[in-house]
Amino acid sequence: MHFLSVVWDPSIGIDLGFFTIRWYSLMFVAAFLLGLYLMKKIFINDNIDVKQLDLIFMYTFFPMLIGMRLGEVFFYNWDHYKDHWLEIILPFRERAGETTLFGLIDGWEFVGYTGFASHGAAIAIILGMYFYNKKHLKKSMLYILDRLVIVVALGGAFVRLGNFFNSEIYGKETGSNFGVIFRAAKETVPRHPTQLYEAFSYLILFFILWRIYWKTDKKHHIGFIFGIFMIALWSLRFVIEFLKEAQVDGREDWVFNSLNTGQVLSIPLVMVGLWLVLRKKKGLTS
Repeated sequence: MHFLSVVWDPSIGIDLGFFTIRWYSLMFVAAFLLGLYLMKKIFINDNIDVKQLDLIFMYTFFPMLIGMRLGEVFFYNWDHYKDHWLEIILPFRERAGETTLFGLIDGWEFVGYTGFASHGAAIAIILGMYFYNKKHLKKSMLYILDRLVIVVALGGAFVRLGNFFNSEIYGKETGSNFGVIFRAAKETVPRHPTQLYEAFSYLILFFILWRIYWKTDKKHHIGFIFGIFMIALWSLRFVIEFLKEAQVDGREDWVFNSLNTGQVLSIPLVMVGLWLVLRKKKGLTS
Protein backbone atom coordinates (compact mmCIF):
# COMPACT_ATOMS: atom_id res chain seq x y z
CA MET A 1 0.00 0.00 0.00
CA HIS A 2 1.19 3.51 -0.85
CA PHE A 3 -0.54 5.57 1.82
CA LEU A 4 1.39 8.77 1.09
CA SER A 5 1.11 8.68 -2.69
CA VAL A 6 -1.51 10.32 -4.92
CA VAL A 7 -3.45 8.17 -7.38
CA TRP A 8 -3.92 10.19 -10.55
CA ASP A 9 -6.53 8.89 -13.00
CA PRO A 10 -8.29 11.78 -14.77
CA SER A 11 -10.26 11.65 -18.00
CA ILE A 12 -8.20 12.48 -21.09
CA GLY A 13 -10.38 15.47 -21.89
CA ILE A 14 -13.87 16.67 -22.72
CA ASP A 15 -15.69 14.02 -24.72
CA LEU A 16 -17.95 15.55 -27.38
CA GLY A 17 -19.07 12.16 -28.64
CA PHE A 18 -17.39 12.36 -32.03
CA PHE A 19 -14.23 14.05 -30.76
CA THR A 20 -12.39 14.49 -27.48
CA ILE A 21 -10.82 17.84 -26.59
CA ARG A 22 -7.69 16.85 -24.69
CA TRP A 23 -6.62 18.72 -21.57
CA TYR A 24 -3.22 19.32 -23.15
CA SER A 25 -4.87 21.19 -26.03
CA LEU A 26 -6.96 23.25 -23.62
CA MET A 27 -3.89 24.22 -21.62
CA PHE A 28 -2.12 25.13 -24.85
CA VAL A 29 -4.95 27.45 -25.92
CA ALA A 30 -5.23 28.97 -22.44
CA ALA A 31 -1.49 29.70 -22.47
CA PHE A 32 -1.75 31.59 -25.75
CA LEU A 33 -4.81 33.61 -24.76
CA LEU A 34 -3.27 34.66 -21.44
CA GLY A 35 0.06 35.29 -23.20
CA LEU A 36 -1.60 37.65 -25.69
CA TYR A 37 -3.29 39.53 -22.85
CA LEU A 38 -0.01 40.01 -20.98
CA MET A 39 1.89 40.96 -24.14
CA LYS A 40 -0.75 43.62 -24.78
CA LYS A 41 0.04 45.17 -21.38
CA ILE A 42 3.75 45.11 -22.22
CA PHE A 43 3.23 46.64 -25.67
CA ILE A 44 1.09 49.44 -24.20
CA ASN A 45 3.79 50.14 -21.63
CA ASP A 46 6.42 50.25 -24.40
CA ASN A 47 4.22 52.50 -26.60
CA ILE A 48 3.99 49.87 -29.35
CA ASP A 49 0.85 49.64 -31.48
CA VAL A 50 -1.19 46.71 -30.11
CA LYS A 51 -2.10 45.81 -33.70
CA GLN A 52 1.36 44.26 -33.77
CA LEU A 53 -0.01 41.49 -31.54
CA ASP A 54 -1.81 39.85 -34.48
CA LEU A 55 1.48 39.70 -36.34
CA ILE A 56 3.48 38.45 -33.38
CA PHE A 57 0.91 35.68 -32.89
CA MET A 58 1.40 34.46 -36.46
CA TYR A 59 5.18 34.70 -36.27
CA THR A 60 5.23 32.82 -32.96
CA PHE A 61 2.44 30.27 -33.02
CA PHE A 62 2.98 28.59 -36.38
CA PRO A 63 6.80 28.46 -36.27
CA MET A 64 6.55 27.09 -32.73
CA LEU A 65 4.22 24.26 -33.77
CA ILE A 66 6.46 23.37 -36.69
CA GLY A 67 9.60 23.58 -34.57
CA MET A 68 8.13 21.47 -31.77
CA ARG A 69 7.12 18.80 -34.23
CA LEU A 70 10.38 18.73 -36.20
CA GLY A 71 12.34 18.74 -32.94
CA GLU A 72 10.51 15.59 -31.89
CA VAL A 73 11.13 14.01 -35.30
CA PHE A 74 14.84 14.79 -35.70
CA PHE A 75 16.10 15.13 -32.12
CA TYR A 76 14.28 12.26 -30.45
CA ASN A 77 12.37 9.84 -32.68
CA TRP A 78 14.03 9.76 -36.09
CA ASP A 79 14.25 5.96 -36.09
CA HIS A 80 10.46 5.80 -36.24
CA TYR A 81 9.62 8.75 -38.47
CA LYS A 82 12.20 7.97 -41.15
CA ASP A 83 9.91 5.10 -42.17
CA HIS A 84 6.62 6.92 -41.46
CA TRP A 85 6.84 10.30 -43.18
CA LEU A 86 3.07 10.90 -43.25
CA GLU A 87 2.88 10.67 -39.48
CA ILE A 88 5.01 13.81 -39.25
CA ILE A 89 2.24 15.99 -40.70
CA LEU A 90 -0.92 13.94 -40.09
CA PRO A 91 -2.66 13.33 -36.73
CA PHE A 92 -2.78 9.58 -37.45
CA ARG A 93 -0.53 6.65 -36.71
CA GLU A 94 -0.28 3.43 -38.65
CA ARG A 95 -1.68 0.58 -36.58
CA ALA A 96 -2.29 -2.84 -38.07
CA GLY A 97 -5.93 -3.84 -37.84
CA GLU A 98 -7.11 -0.40 -36.71
CA THR A 99 -10.08 1.38 -38.28
CA THR A 100 -10.88 5.01 -37.70
CA LEU A 101 -12.88 7.95 -39.06
CA PHE A 102 -16.18 6.04 -39.05
CA GLY A 103 -14.60 3.10 -40.84
CA LEU A 104 -13.38 5.14 -43.80
CA ILE A 105 -9.67 4.55 -43.26
CA ASP A 106 -8.24 1.15 -42.43
CA GLY A 107 -4.91 0.58 -40.75
CA TRP A 108 -4.68 4.08 -39.25
CA GLU A 109 -5.58 5.29 -35.78
CA PHE A 110 -6.39 8.89 -34.92
CA VAL A 111 -4.01 9.95 -32.15
CA GLY A 112 -3.99 13.72 -32.58
CA TYR A 113 -0.75 15.64 -32.78
CA THR A 114 1.41 14.02 -30.13
CA GLY A 115 5.15 14.21 -29.77
CA PHE A 116 6.60 17.70 -29.39
CA ALA A 117 10.06 18.89 -28.39
CA SER A 118 10.58 22.14 -26.50
CA HIS A 119 14.12 22.52 -27.87
CA GLY A 120 12.70 22.59 -31.39
CA ALA A 121 10.14 25.17 -30.28
CA ALA A 122 12.89 27.39 -28.82
CA ILE A 123 14.83 27.41 -32.08
CA ALA A 124 11.70 28.04 -34.17
CA ILE A 125 10.47 30.93 -31.99
CA ILE A 126 13.84 32.67 -32.23
CA LEU A 127 13.80 32.30 -36.02
CA GLY A 128 10.21 33.52 -36.17
CA MET A 129 11.06 36.58 -34.12
CA TYR A 130 14.02 37.31 -36.37
CA PHE A 131 11.77 37.57 -39.42
CA TYR A 132 9.03 39.39 -37.50
CA ASN A 133 11.44 41.98 -36.20
CA LYS A 134 13.18 42.42 -39.53
CA LYS A 135 9.94 42.99 -41.45
CA HIS A 136 7.70 44.73 -38.92
CA LEU A 137 9.05 45.86 -35.55
CA LYS A 138 12.52 46.87 -36.80
CA LYS A 139 14.15 47.00 -33.41
CA SER A 140 16.88 44.80 -31.97
CA MET A 141 15.69 41.18 -32.13
CA LEU A 142 16.72 40.81 -28.49
CA TYR A 143 14.29 43.62 -27.66
CA ILE A 144 11.26 41.52 -28.58
CA LEU A 145 12.77 38.31 -27.18
CA ASP A 146 13.28 40.05 -23.82
CA ARG A 147 9.54 40.60 -23.68
CA LEU A 148 8.28 37.46 -25.36
CA VAL A 149 10.07 35.04 -23.04
CA ILE A 150 8.15 36.43 -20.07
CA VAL A 151 4.91 34.96 -21.41
CA VAL A 152 6.73 31.91 -22.82
CA ALA A 153 7.70 30.96 -19.26
CA LEU A 154 4.05 31.15 -18.24
CA GLY A 155 3.04 29.18 -21.32
CA GLY A 156 5.54 26.49 -20.42
CA ALA A 157 3.83 26.08 -17.04
CA PHE A 158 0.44 25.58 -18.70
CA VAL A 159 1.83 23.07 -21.19
CA ARG A 160 3.39 20.98 -18.43
CA LEU A 161 0.08 21.03 -16.55
CA GLY A 162 -1.47 19.65 -19.72
CA ASN A 163 1.15 16.88 -19.69
CA PHE A 164 0.19 16.11 -16.09
CA PHE A 165 -3.50 15.87 -16.98
CA ASN A 166 -2.58 13.53 -19.83
CA SER A 167 -0.36 11.40 -17.55
CA GLU A 168 2.64 11.81 -19.86
CA ILE A 169 6.28 12.84 -19.45
CA TYR A 170 6.23 11.63 -15.87
CA GLY A 171 9.23 10.70 -13.79
CA LYS A 172 11.00 7.62 -12.58
CA GLU A 173 9.88 5.57 -9.60
CA THR A 174 10.45 7.44 -6.35
CA GLY A 175 11.45 4.31 -4.45
CA SER A 176 9.24 5.44 -1.57
CA ASN A 177 5.59 6.05 -0.70
CA PHE A 178 5.83 9.62 -1.96
CA GLY A 179 4.88 10.38 -5.53
CA VAL A 180 2.05 10.04 -8.00
CA ILE A 181 0.60 6.80 -9.36
CA PHE A 182 -0.42 7.51 -12.96
CA ARG A 183 -3.27 5.06 -13.39
CA ALA A 184 -4.17 6.34 -16.87
CA ALA A 185 -0.70 5.24 -17.98
CA LYS A 186 -1.25 1.85 -16.28
CA GLU A 187 1.34 2.60 -13.61
CA THR A 188 1.10 0.94 -10.21
CA VAL A 189 3.96 2.55 -8.27
CA PRO A 190 4.59 6.16 -7.16
CA ARG A 191 6.61 8.20 -9.64
CA HIS A 192 8.07 11.69 -9.65
CA PRO A 193 5.47 14.14 -11.06
CA THR A 194 8.14 15.83 -13.16
CA GLN A 195 5.44 17.68 -15.11
CA LEU A 196 4.51 19.50 -11.89
CA TYR A 197 8.15 20.09 -10.99
CA GLU A 198 8.59 21.86 -14.32
CA ALA A 199 5.23 23.64 -14.22
CA PHE A 200 5.85 25.20 -10.79
CA SER A 201 9.45 26.05 -11.71
CA TYR A 202 8.35 27.83 -14.89
CA LEU A 203 5.61 29.65 -12.99
CA ILE A 204 8.17 30.98 -10.51
CA LEU A 205 10.41 31.97 -13.42
CA PHE A 206 7.49 33.86 -14.99
CA PHE A 207 6.93 35.91 -11.81
CA ILE A 208 10.65 36.68 -11.58
CA LEU A 209 10.85 37.86 -15.19
CA TRP A 210 7.59 39.80 -14.84
CA ARG A 211 8.97 41.61 -11.81
CA ILE A 212 12.28 42.33 -13.54
CA TYR A 213 10.40 43.95 -16.43
CA TRP A 214 8.02 46.07 -14.34
CA LYS A 215 10.09 46.86 -11.24
CA THR A 216 13.66 47.32 -12.49
CA ASP A 217 15.48 49.08 -15.30
CA LYS A 218 16.87 45.79 -16.65
CA LYS A 219 14.28 45.82 -19.45
CA HIS A 220 16.35 48.60 -20.98
CA HIS A 221 19.43 46.38 -21.13
CA ILE A 222 19.06 44.53 -24.39
CA GLY A 223 19.18 40.76 -24.00
CA PHE A 224 19.29 40.67 -20.20
CA ILE A 225 15.79 39.27 -19.57
CA PHE A 226 16.18 36.83 -22.45
CA GLY A 227 19.49 35.72 -20.99
CA ILE A 228 18.02 35.13 -17.52
CA PHE A 229 15.24 33.11 -19.14
CA MET A 230 17.68 30.94 -21.09
CA ILE A 231 19.85 30.26 -18.05
CA ALA A 232 16.99 29.48 -15.68
CA LEU A 233 14.65 27.51 -17.92
CA TRP A 234 17.22 25.25 -19.54
CA SER A 235 19.09 24.74 -16.26
CA LEU A 236 15.82 23.64 -14.66
CA ARG A 237 15.15 21.36 -17.60
CA PHE A 238 18.68 19.93 -17.32
CA VAL A 239 18.24 19.05 -13.65
CA ILE A 240 14.70 17.67 -13.89
CA GLU A 241 15.73 15.41 -16.78
CA PHE A 242 17.60 13.26 -14.25
CA LEU A 243 14.23 12.34 -12.73
CA LYS A 244 12.30 11.75 -15.96
CA GLU A 245 11.31 8.39 -17.31
CA ALA A 246 11.79 7.70 -21.02
CA GLN A 247 8.37 8.20 -22.61
CA VAL A 248 9.20 7.17 -26.17
CA ASP A 249 11.38 4.36 -27.46
CA GLY A 250 14.87 5.71 -28.02
CA ARG A 251 14.67 8.49 -25.46
CA GLU A 252 16.19 6.24 -22.85
CA ASP A 253 19.46 6.28 -24.79
CA TRP A 254 22.07 8.21 -22.84
CA VAL A 255 24.97 10.06 -24.39
CA PHE A 256 28.15 11.62 -23.03
CA ASN A 257 28.24 9.07 -20.18
CA SER A 258 25.41 10.33 -17.97
CA LEU A 259 23.53 12.97 -20.00
CA ASN A 260 20.51 12.29 -22.18
CA THR A 261 19.58 14.05 -25.42
CA GLY A 262 17.43 16.70 -23.73
CA GLN A 263 20.25 17.64 -21.38
CA VAL A 264 22.85 17.84 -24.14
CA LEU A 265 20.55 20.14 -26.14
CA SER A 266 20.05 22.34 -23.07
CA ILE A 267 23.74 23.05 -22.52
CA PRO A 268 24.31 25.40 -25.50
CA LEU A 269 21.09 27.28 -24.67
CA VAL A 270 22.31 27.90 -21.10
CA MET A 271 25.65 29.10 -22.51
CA VAL A 272 23.87 31.58 -24.78
CA GLY A 273 22.02 32.90 -21.73
CA LEU A 274 25.24 33.28 -19.75
CA TRP A 275 26.84 35.21 -22.61
CA LEU A 276 23.86 37.58 -22.82
CA VAL A 277 23.82 38.29 -19.08
CA LEU A 278 27.59 38.60 -18.58
CA ARG A 279 28.54 40.43 -21.75
CA LYS A 280 29.45 44.09 -21.62
CA LYS A 281 26.36 46.25 -21.99
CA LYS A 282 26.18 47.62 -25.51
CA GLY A 283 23.42 50.09 -25.04
CA LEU A 284 19.82 50.53 -23.99
CA THR A 285 16.59 49.79 -25.81
CA SER A 286 14.77 52.65 -27.40
